[in-house]
Amino acid sequence: MNPAAELRRRLDECPLVAIIRGVTPDEVESIGEAIYAAGIRIIEVPLNSPEPLESIARLARSMGDRALVGAGTVLEPERVAEVRDVGGRLIVSPNTDTRVIEATTAAGMVSSPGFYTPSEAFTALRAGAHGLKLFPAEAATPAVVKGMRAVLPKDVPMLVVGGVRPDNMRAYLDAGADGFGLGSGLYKPGQTPEQVSEQARAYVAGVKG
Repeated sequence: MNPAAELRRRLDECPLVAIIRGVTPDEVESIGEAIYAAGIRIIEVPLNSPEPLESIARLARSMGDRALVGAGTVLEPERVAEVRDVGGRLIVSPNTDTRVIEATTAAGMVSSPGFYTPSEAFTALRAGAHGLKLFPAEAATPAVVKGMRAVLPKDVPMLVVGGVRPDNMRAYLDAGADGFGLGSGLYKPGQTPEQVSEQARAYVAGVKG
């Protein structure tokens, strides 16, 4: 399955991405299983977490083909190969860096860079991005999403990231968003798998409702 098709399939299963910033290798598998049990099928370990490559490796091994696992906050193209070599298949960035996008597509991995303007979005798409991450969404209303959707290709998933709560997702979906990235509302360092599971289930219920 090609990267674009894999991203779409996972989002069709559940249009949420779990961003578990700050997770440690010793807890990543239990946190990942709690997220998976709630219904989320895409999990991102930001590279500014403790020992992120080890966490990605453990999570990729334990999840296998059940989930799409990869790295977030990828700022340099050379980090792409490091993530691939430990089993990651997803590269997410907070910015639009064509070098990172091109390295990701060359590696056969899913590319979902951050953007905030139409110019950045089209730059990312020309470089080969498979999905687009609207960030930070705290400063982007559903009206902004609707405006973006009027010009962006309909077959490219747009994920809203930043300030997402279970009770504010519907307006973004109605405006044309395809899904959401979930950060501190889903997971904070030190939280138990039980806490994360409860929060994940609330988001899954919110996106369905």
